[in-house]
Amino acid sequence: MDLALYQPDIAANTGTLLRLGACLGIKVHIIHPAGFALTDRNLTRAGMDYLDKAVLFEHDSFAAFQDWRLEQRRRLVLLTTKASHSAYDASYLPGDILLLGRESAGVPNSVAEAADLGVRIPMHPNLRSINVAIAGAMILGEALRQTGTLPAVTPFTEPS
Repeated sequence: MDLALYQPDIAANTGTLLRLGACLGIKVHIIHPAGFALTDRNLTRAGMDYLDKAVLFEHDSFAAFQDWRLEQRRRLVLLTTKASHSAYDASYLPGDILLLGRESAGVPNSVAEAADLGVRIPMHPNLRSINVAIAGAMILGEALRQTGTLPAVTPFTEPS
């Protein structure tokens, strides 16, 4: 299971998702162009000291990402407010890539059409969306639970 961020706009959300990926052992893909310079300085506040533990892949464009994904034979699951299918009714597969759109605009129709499945988080009527990092965490948690790939609960020990 991987996370992919389509042209992210907000460094703090990207840092948060990189931290999430590090903590859950999930690879994170950034599909460029990003709306900010992808530097440690821009990501550190939210990513904290987890950034060096994150596994990050960068793709120059959606076309480059799509070529890689198809070569890998991975299913693309788009989290979108435009989907009619609940994210909690979907069945996830261990090799899925969960795609999150831009905070400001989601993804263009051509990207949405390339997805194998579109899902949305059920919410109260007339409310538009949940923060992209929170939405990613919610659905990633469900996908890992369904596939039995959540990390084991282990005791925390302070580094020496």
